[in-house]
Amino acid sequence: MRRGQVIIEAMIALGVLTIGFLGVVTLLSRSLSLNRVVADDYAATYLAAEGIEVVKNLIDANTIQGRPWGTDLSDGDYELEYDTTFSASAPLGYNPNALVAYVGRAIRVDPATKIYSYRGSSPTSFTRRIRIANVTADEVQVNAIVRWTARGGANSEINLEDHFFRWRP
Repeated sequence: MRRGQVIIEAMIALGVLTIGFLGVVTLLSRSLSLNRVVADDYAATYLAAEGIEVVKNLIDANTIQGRPWGTDLSDGDYELEYDTTFSASAPLGYNPNALVAYVGRAIRVDPATKIYSYRGSSPTSFTRRIRIANVTADEVQVNAIVRWTARGGANSEINLEDHFFRWRP
């Protein structure tokens, strides 16, 4: 009678250990999956922030060059990169790093430098749209909209907005 009891206790113990082990494996699996989601959110947030910062740099460059407020910042949707600039001596269309109309190109990354641009060699699932709207003669609204497809096919979007004002006469 004692031998049968030991076998039943052993089976119950193995069942409890198996359930516990499966719980830990499931937790690790979900953790790794969520880690990828967080990494994508992180990258998208910084790509959007970079877009707004580049527009701010363009506004500052106009001011430094003595150009009128809002020069070359027409209403519309654009694609830009970290090195987008205006050229004071050339029309907007002749500058290879100038604002270009939004066409929905995917942002790429250079594996060696980890720099995101449209010229990198490795495609990503991110697209960035910079929407410029001249609210008044003294205010520009900028939205940086980053979209991507997450694992499992879920579409995600981050939309950062900032307003820039002409504070110098």
